[in-house]
Amino acid sequence: MDTGEGRLCLVTGASGYIGGRLVPELLDAGFRVRCMARSAQRLRDQPWADRVEIVEADATDPASTRRALEGVDVAYYLIHAIGGNGGFAETDRRAARTFSAAAREAGVGRLVYLGGMEPEEELSAHLRSRAEVGRILLDGGVPTAWLRAAVIIGSGSASFEMLRYLTERLPAMVTPRWVRSRIQPIAIRDVLYYLVAAADLPADVNRGFDIGGPDVLTYLDMIRGYARVAGLKRRIILPVPVLSPWLSSHWVGVITPVPGALARPLVESLRNEVVCRENDLAEYVPPPPGGTVGFERSVELALRRVREADVATRWSSASTPGAPSDPLPTDPDWAGGSLYTDEQVRWTGAPPERLWEVVEGIGGDRGWYSFPVAWQARGVLDRLVGGVGLRRGRRDPRRLRIGEAVDFWRVEEIEPGRLLRLRAEMRLPGLAWLEFSVRRDGSRTSLTQRALFHPRGLAGHAYWWAFRPFHDVIFGGMCSGIVRAAEQGQKPKARATVRAH
Repeated sequence: MDTGEGRLCLVTGASGYIGGRLVPELLDAGFRVRCMARSAQRLRDQPWADRVEIVEADATDPASTRRALEGVDVAYYLIHAIGGNGGFAETDRRAARTFSAAAREAGVGRLVYLGGMEPEEELSAHLRSRAEVGRILLDGGVPTAWLRAAVIIGSGSASFEMLRYLTERLPAMVTPRWVRSRIQPIAIRDVLYYLVAAADLPADVNRGFDIGGPDVLTYLDMIRGYARVAGLKRRIILPVPVLSPWLSSHWVGVITPVPGALARPLVESLRNEVVCRENDLAEYVPPPPGGTVGFERSVELALRRVREADVATRWSSASTPGAPSDPLPTDPDWAGGSLYTDEQVRWTGAPPERLWEVVEGIGGDRGWYSFPVAWQARGVLDRLVGGVGLRRGRRDPRRLRIGEAVDFWRVEEIEPGRLLRLRAEMRLPGLAWLEFSVRRDGSRTSLTQRALFHPRGLAGHAYWWAFRPFHDVIFGGMCSGIVRAAEQGQKPKARATVRAH
């Protein structure tokens, strides 16, 4: 497909799962691309970053959003708030209204929105919010194509990861009634195809379209289909009527890397039957070359990407609900309050390239090089209080880029060969960072490791001092373990899959 003709597309949510994959598709189709992000830094290390324009804007801020939309022909709205309380719906509503008004004022020719399906029965809170956003955009005065999809199957998607871990880890399971709900899943490659094609819809088209793959299945069928593709034994499944969505989301959170804040809207949405009620998009857009991808084929393609560590984006690429986003204060006279620091320094004869290789490969299957039981316990505790836990793993076992998740950390800064800074996303009474610096001095190499903590209130100060006696064991052991791995001259053992702990 090559339909861009140099038109300018704005992509919101470019740091997320869909947006990060849509950008290169638009570029390949001949469009010019501008990415809108609250922090341009988050997109710095994307492989396509030097081919796009990046602007900083917040969709709830009219002035910055209006500037971002200046001169845009087609704007992709891929912004969703998510969370366990009702605040997400108001955030979604405000952002959609602001963006729609700004697009109208800027003279944007078309909006394209990817949302969920709108079945006839009572919707979950998150599907209701997605539908409300769609209606706000349709009524905003700019021709809008609202593409409505059910479960998206692709390497790294939250729906795929949930399905994958439930099936792989549980040969037998007791499940709630929603495993009998009918679903029309769609492969990520088909979603991207339709998103790009929607840019060329006639100017008078202002409506929603259902998009789906060729198969209509229950979640039970999907579990068994995944097992067949993955070469697993047939799963034994016993549906029961007593597991509420709230209980189900906690159950999913225990078994899979998907945290409860994200698992709950996914589970709640599975209560609804999400099957295409029309195929009207076919009047304007031909089917993808070779037709839409069937469920088992889409699973096969996703698993191949996972096993080859070739996952372009993951569900964890987007910011985690409730996670801190403040950058590390760099002003030496920072007046923002206490900033506790634990600093460890180790010297080694290993070359800096080898030491950096170990540093950049930290986390995921390779672990944290010290007191693994303590790290696992901290991950479990975080999951119990609604955090992301230690099982998000990493997208690539060897390379990191800014904005990526690494277990319960996120890459805030990386200078290859020299500096890696991780920001904590576990539940804490404050803000925390973990920083590694590699430096060559003559014939020796130094590793400087800093753990930094900005406490919030009395609880934050108490937290730091309560764990201070264990720092030498945990942080000191980690620094020594990294150096030891570099000196051994052997790569830490890692499985071929990008599997989260």
